[in-house]
Amino acid sequence: MRVLIVAPTSREYKYMRSTLEGFANPKHDYTLICSGIGKAGAAAGVATAVAKAAEPFEAVAVVGFAAGSLGFKQGDVVAPNRAVYHDCDVPEGFIPELTDPYLLAGNDAVTVFTGDSFINGSSATNIMQRFDCKSAIFDMEIMAVAIAVRDYAAGIPMVAVKYISDVPQSGHTEQSYDEFADSHADFTPLLNRIEQLL
Repeated sequence: MRVLIVAPTSREYKYMRSTLEGFANPKHDYTLICSGIGKAGAAAGVATAVAKAAEPFEAVAVVGFAAGSLGFKQGDVVAPNRAVYHDCDVPEGFIPELTDPYLLAGNDAVTVFTGDSFINGSSATNIMQRFDCKSAIFDMEIMAVAIAVRDYAAGIPMVAVKYISDVPQSGHTEQSYDEFADSHADFTPLLNRIEQLL
């Protein structure tokens, strides 16, 4: 299977590239890109990669780091089963292409909330209350990648596999994220999970 792996940041890209180079007998044919950070960069990066591919991709995987809600701990590997924009302020039912959840190929009963903002403890709590959600992770790209996959890659399967880098509701900050990301360069657990799911 031809799989596009999307690493939003240059650090995530470097870690996944190193993991792929040392990974024995991969199940799939992987193409890795650094998409850029945030919704616009991620969607544009994926659309460009799809347009330039010599052969169509058969699946997409997003990797890297994400914040988690209470119940998660740093280092957990999570593959959420749905994605939602948390910062899309649109009347219910008005633009369902943006507001409806997107189903992912992950097998964890977890929602990933995507938005162009860092999450702190109070914003994480507010988002989960607003969406009546008990378990969540937070990132800045996954839902945007999902829309790009839906619109430009014929709706092929998509997974997202993330390390939990911080738990804002427990007092973690952007410094906690940075320290964790600096010390977790081995993305083998993420790649192993992709191989299990696809």
